[in-house]
Amino acid sequence: MKVAIYGQYYQNSTEPIIRDIFLFFNEKKVELVIESNFLNILHEKRLVEKEYKTFKSHTELDQSFDMLISVGGDGTILRAATLVRDSGVPILGINAGRLGFLATVQKDSIAEFLQFTIDKKYTLSKRTLLTLTCSPENESFQDINFAMNEVTVNRKDTTSMITIETYLNGEYLNSYWADGLIISTPTGSTGYSLSCGGPILTPDVKSLVITPIAPHNLNARPLVIPDETEIRLKITGREEHYLVSLDSRVNTIKKESILTIKKTPFHINMVEIPEETFLKTLRSKLLWGEDKRN
Repeated sequence: MKVAIYGQYYQNSTEPIIRDIFLFFNEKKVELVIESNFLNILHEKRLVEKEYKTFKSHTELDQSFDMLISVGGDGTILRAATLVRDSGVPILGINAGRLGFLATVQKDSIAEFLQFTIDKKYTLSKRTLLTLTCSPENESFQDINFAMNEVTVNRKDTTSMITIETYLNGEYLNSYWADGLIISTPTGSTGYSLSCGGPILTPDVKSLVITPIAPHNLNARPLVIPDETEIRLKITGREEHYLVSLDSRVNTIKKESILTIKKTPFHINMVEIPEETFLKTLRSKLLWGEDKRN
């Protein structure tokens, strides 16, 4: 078995998690390949002593890997997706952060859940991604032009609202007068979109959600659309620039630019352990249906 390990930073609370991961896989004689920057951090903290093979970019992750272990929170998983890309390598998130909605493996059950990976007792949840193109072209989107959670447009350098002219498959939908607009995947429906009043979608739903941010008209509500829909946006406002984010990657775009958003031809495989399903995560971490009568 060959496993890639990725993390972004180190905190004191992460130490026992990292030790448990390495102890388990070394005992099982699993081949470990560590992201180079993360391995440097572990060496500095003296958490690993032996040398490991390393990788630096997505070009080094191929189908010879059984999975990638992401150590951190949900943000770490979103960055791990930019390493995996279209390789098909599954991602398993071990939560070293706070809520950890995507990073489902908790620190008190690492060995138990990692044993499921050795025994192949897990399923793969295929996650939809969104790709974005800009006209005129913007160099910021040429390397990593996809998002696992959402594509968001926001106002910049102003408290004034922006106007987002929206087309679905070439047909005019609406002009949103708002602080911004979120185009969310089912994975991202439990994040920013949810906090702005959007619905929760289960990961296997073939839909996207359009959610306005603080709309200035009361009849603008979140809209669920098929994930095969091509979305075109044109943003105008008082300022010359506005912000576009793909998950946590934020770029500045000139007004009047045309953004085209659609589903990518590939997906991200998330490892789902039997004891940590999406519905259980809803109940335990979002307190879904919390009621003393239940």
